[in-house]
Amino acid sequence: VQLQASGGGLVQPGGSLRLSCAASGSLFSSKYMGWFRQAPGNQRELVAAITSSGRTNYVDSVKGRFTISRDNAKNTLYLQMNSLKPEDTAVYYCRQGPAPGLWSSYWGQGTLVTVSS
Repeated sequence: VQLQASGGGLVQPGGSLRLSCAASGSLFSSKYMGWFRQAPGNQRELVAAITSSGRTNYVDSVKGRFTISRDNAKNTLYLQMNSLKPEDTAVYYCRQGPAPGLWSSYWGQGTLVTVSS
């Protein structure tokens, strides 16, 4: 499987971005999917995750601002990010796993999000 994240860029505080993650291979619809991010000097953290049935969960810092979704027909994962803050600046990665809380060891290429005026 390969995961390719895209949609990052430079945005002002309060702005919005939509990230996409294109997944190759089969069985995307059965996978547990998530978005992680890594800011400079910080460890990589889980931002949002979605089960195969569409149940979602978020880290507290993005609740109410970010929305994770998936389009199984397109093998694509999304992250809608609204009301962006400078502390959201990071490289964002998508990742998959066989079940909630379990992740594969594979990390695809991330996409950089910079929130700055």
